[in-house]
Amino acid sequence: MKLFFIAALVGASAVATAAKPDWAGQAGPNTSKPPTQARQEIQIGAYFQEPQRQAVLQYYGGLQAKGRCPPGLAKKNNGCMPPGQAKQWTRGQPLPASLVYYPVPRGVVAQIGLPPVGYKYVRVANDILLVALGTMMVVDAIEDLMRP
Repeated sequence: MKLFFIAALVGASAVATAAKPDWAGQAGPNTSKPPTQARQEIQIGAYFQEPQRQAVLQYYGGLQAKGRCPPGLAKKNNGCMPPGQAKQWTRGQPLPASLVYYPVPRGVVAQIGLPPVGYKYVRVANDILLVALGTMMVVDAIEDLMRP
């Protein structure tokens, strides 16, 4: 019996000191993380192309034609912009903290495509902006959405 006990201890110690297999510490094929996309750097003023501009202008121009612009502002032919509201953003500069911005409707995003990784679209007054996440720097814009 003692001999059996000693053999079991020797066998257990051999298993405990065995080297790790090559695959140890690595994720299996079903547990791997999806590849992450690298943040794409975009030149200021060079993201939006003419087809995107036309799609957005057509979308918002259609809203103005349907009467979504308040009557007093519609008569002014200034694109539904309230009087005295000047453009408060600049390409290459962050949005002012006090500036109010809104998400871009899904219908518009479907027409112009998802923003690149690290960026998002926002609407400020009558403009669609592409801004960098974190810094909120304006990279590009489609301006005067509701121009007649």
